[in-house]
Amino acid sequence: MRLLAASALSAVIWASAFGGPALAQDHVGPITEYVKANVATWLSDPVVITAINEQNAAHAGLSQADIDTLDKQWRAEVEAGSKPMIDKVLGNALSKFLSAKQAEAGGMITEAFVMDNKGLNVGQSDVTSDYWQGDEAKWQKSFGAGAGAIFVDDVEKDESTQTLQSQVSVAISDPATGQAIGAITLGIDVEGL
Repeated sequence: MRLLAASALSAVIWASAFGGPALAQDHVGPITEYVKANVATWLSDPVVITAINEQNAAHAGLSQADIDTLDKQWRAEVEAGSKPMIDKVLGNALSKFLSAKQAEAGGMITEAFVMDNKGLNVGQSDVTSDYWQGDEAKWQKSFGAGAGAIFVDDVEKDESTQTLQSQVSVAISDPATGQAIGAITLGIDVEGL
């Protein structure tokens, strides 16, 4: 019996330390509550809504081929010396807003980026590896699920910071219409919860 109890305790400790099943189940509630208490209020800020609505209008006619071309350009710029597309996004008002919110979070938010109704980056606190998120669960299970949707992903170890974090994605609605117009993804430091 002691061996079984010790094995179970070891599994819980291992899972907690390395983001295994026990932690994977225990992080969703606290992250959801953190977002509701600390993030939800600023998702209706005019800086956020205006930036998304403007990009949705500008990108209304994009085909999938156009999206793929933009994503390839972004990916190439991530590794390049010249980054005109990335610099334009990082220099916009929404990116500055997100960087300020990340700084105010005191380490709890490790990254923040907003996507439009096609899953394309609108603004971000740090450079993402790709421009199009529309093929990923973070966009599909937030924006794709409609107004009010929150999707909390698995816990993973961030190799650069050596911390455990999870991405949470939230559909962003236009306060004027109540319709989902985009989504935000935030990296949350699970160890800080």
